[in-house]
Amino acid sequence: MLRFVEPLSPEQARVLGCLIEKEATTPDGYPLTMNALLLACNQTSNRTPFVNYEEATVAAAFDELRTARLARIVHSAHGSRVPKYRHAVGEVWALTQAELAVLAVMLLRGPQTVNELRTRTERYDADLDELGGVEGVLDRLARRDEPIVVRLDRQPGQREERWSHLLAGPPEITPSPARGQVAGGGRLDTIEETLGELRREVDALRSQVEHLLGRD
Repeated sequence: MLRFVEPLSPEQARVLGCLIEKEATTPDGYPLTMNALLLACNQTSNRTPFVNYEEATVAAAFDELRTARLARIVHSAHGSRVPKYRHAVGEVWALTQAELAVLAVMLLRGPQTVNELRTRTERYDADLDELGGVEGVLDRLARRDEPIVVRLDRQPGQREERWSHLLAGPPEITPSPARGQVAGGGRLDTIEETLGELRREVDALRSQVEHLLGRD
């Protein structure tokens, strides 16, 4: 974690990631209005997990980022009174567009494999090849005096190592479920529970049919 930044909350990470993403993918609409920033946080594509923030939540997260000098409010040169919102991460930490792209994907989707980062940064207006591809960008971010990303050990059930940003503090390592299972009880448990519910429904329907036929 960077010494001069408090660990980001999930809300702050989502807001910051959205600002970086929209600067790269929709430059004509950047900086963002509060409504556009709210929609970006709550969109269901390119986000993990999905959220449904209220405007007050987004505004509070932005204010905290602004206090940390990671974001700024700007006003139109044409006299519009509608404030707009932008990040300042590239300036504060001297990051390239390629580094920002990789960081944004992690902020918006959590730990990622190299292949996932390679695919998900294609939308960004950034030349990763100039820095040695995704691997080169990750290496630069990890080798800074104060690293911004870290490589996570491959967990059981994972084929590839993942990388995580460090802006929210040391990442929590959640062991991957064994093959054939999912978190929260495992696929087998889920199937058994579903089958149990189906059996109960069938028994209830059978009882109703027998009652209607006068067999009870």
